[in-house]
Amino acid sequence: MRRISAADIVITPDDRPGNRSSEPPRPQKQPRQPQTAARGRRRAQRFRFDLTPVQKFASIGVALTALFVGGAMVWQSGFLQKVWRDTGDSVLHLTAMAGFRTTEITVAGRRRIPTDQIVAALGARHGDPILGLDIVAARDRLEALPGIRAAVIERRLPGSLHLVIVEREPVALWQYEGVYTLVDRDGKVIPGSIEGFEDLPLVVGEGAGARADELLTMLSSAPDLAMRVKAATRVGNRRWNLTLDDIRTGLEVRLPEVEPEVAWNRLADLERSKGLASRPLAMIDMRVPDRLVLRPGRDLPQSAERPPQAPAAQPSALGLGKED
Repeated sequence: MRRISAADIVITPDDRPGNRSSEPPRPQKQPRQPQTAARGRRRAQRFRFDLTPVQKFASIGVALTALFVGGAMVWQSGFLQKVWRDTGDSVLHLTAMAGFRTTEITVAGRRRIPTDQIVAALGARHGDPILGLDIVAARDRLEALPGIRAAVIERRLPGSLHLVIVEREPVALWQYEGVYTLVDRDGKVIPGSIEGFEDLPLVVGEGAGARADELLTMLSSAPDLAMRVKAATRVGNRRWNLTLDDIRTGLEVRLPEVEPEVAWNRLADLERSKGLASRPLAMIDMRVPDRLVLRPGRDLPQSAERPPQAPAAQPSALGLGKED
């Protein structure tokens, strides 16, 4: 047998490359002591937060409150309004440069209201951006004028504004404390001169203007007799005294506070059947429903004509009582 010398290298199967049996053994990790692991778990639990539903809801509420308060502070500062206003003004300026600006204002229906009042209430001037006019606000300003009942504003692009107004129609002259004014059917005072309306029915006294339409509606039920009414005086703001034929020397008819229309229609029936209101009487008191009180002593005005069928009997023959 051949002897193996010290210079010979002997490779055994255990010495082949890749064989881990040739690698020196690695030191094994020492197991963590139970006390150290428990300490780590406590440390992890110390920094862990689990919120309950109530806590989550409270957190959301606090965040929303802070957002609302912050938004309110910004709004109160006027910053957002200024940004919005400046942006809107810039857009309107651009539209005006493009030709959408007020170049013509026309008004229909105006008879007594001064033009300068209408223009001032409209709030639009020539050259202003026509899209910048608030139609609703302008209409409210026009209808707030004492002499205007209703108003309509039309924007006719690119540059025309057309107004249609309905003025209040006078139905009576109201005299109170020596001042004469016109009133419409709603009792609204119409400012301005009474020239041209002197022939309207005259209502006198406190509250008479506001009740003028009610009075005229009642009188219209007997139009022939209503034409002779020259004035109506509101007594204590409760009832009416009518003056027929002449304001100064005409027949005074005292109507009751309750159901005055019944008394008025009764007077119209007596006038048609007996010519009562055409007799030389100074006063007819109808405040008591079942009786009449008459006061003689007036001269018939030239405009009053006695009906041909009226009898020449005395008031007592008509079954009417005399003044107490």
